[in-house]
Amino acid sequence: MLDHFPRELLVGLSGPLGPMPGLGNAFISLRLLQTCLAWAQSSQLTPRVAAAFLSLLTMSGCADVPSDPQERAAFDRANDPAEPTNRAIFEANQFADRNLVRPVATAYKDYVPDRVQRGIHNFVGNLREPQVALNDALQGNLGRAGNTTLRFGVNTTAGVGGVFDVAAGWELSQHQADFGQTLGVWGVGPGPFVELPLLGPSNVRDAVGSAVGVVADPFSSVLGVASLATIGQVRSGLGLLDGRASALDVTDQLEAQSLDYYATLRSVSSQRRANLVAEGNNPASRTTSPPGPDPNPLAPALP
Repeated sequence: MLDHFPRELLVGLSGPLGPMPGLGNAFISLRLLQTCLAWAQSSQLTPRVAAAFLSLLTMSGCADVPSDPQERAAFDRANDPAEPTNRAIFEANQFADRNLVRPVATAYKDYVPDRVQRGIHNFVGNLREPQVALNDALQGNLGRAGNTTLRFGVNTTAGVGGVFDVAAGWELSQHQADFGQTLGVWGVGPGPFVELPLLGPSNVRDAVGSAVGVVADPFSSVLGVASLATIGQVRSGLGLLDGRASALDVTDQLEAQSLDYYATLRSVSSQRRANLVAEGNNPASRTTSPPGPDPNPLAPALP
């Protein structure tokens, strides 16, 4: 499986095979590492996912633990043992956002009619509903799974492929669920914070969940169905554009008010994910409105 990887790389990756802090009873085994590396080298996965996993797997042990008690306490609260590496990746992500993603998203928000933007937002959200329904079921939230399945059926048909959110008028509310949340609902802790290339703020649990989401996505190229893969690529591109445009006001305000924008995004992203897991554990507490814009500028490209 790993014939194409240098022995030195495999030896370097074989260190953190025991329990990882914050992951409860979850263990990262050599088989899982081999599987992740196989996914990363697979031509079926997009370059951004391969880069994310190679970065995630090589990130352990990149930073020293502070000896000063106050600095150590702040270090533990942030749960960011690879902070120097994460900050370097963050700067690269910011460069890509400032020079490509943000200008396009700004033009899209300023010049594309609102009704068109709403249609694109609905279309992208509808194509994510199958995974939401699957994760609802995996979390044991069968009522939510049924709600999401009905939403997908109604909007795909009466909503003209999801362009119109007809289901909302039928009191079939939208909500968010993904594999990272599902792992959290079943007791897997977030693990250390990681900044993923082109994907932005995350943690070990959610990064693994994103990879599972790619593999389980019916619109992924992993299944080898060209027509579905094309739809998935369109969804990813439009999702990135729609998500970044929706988050412009949030990220502009955060950046303007932050002394340390990296630390602010790390905190906001971690809290948002914690709230999502809490909602998965108590589905009755969920609101009837879809979640607000993700403060992560680049994450909406993923399913």
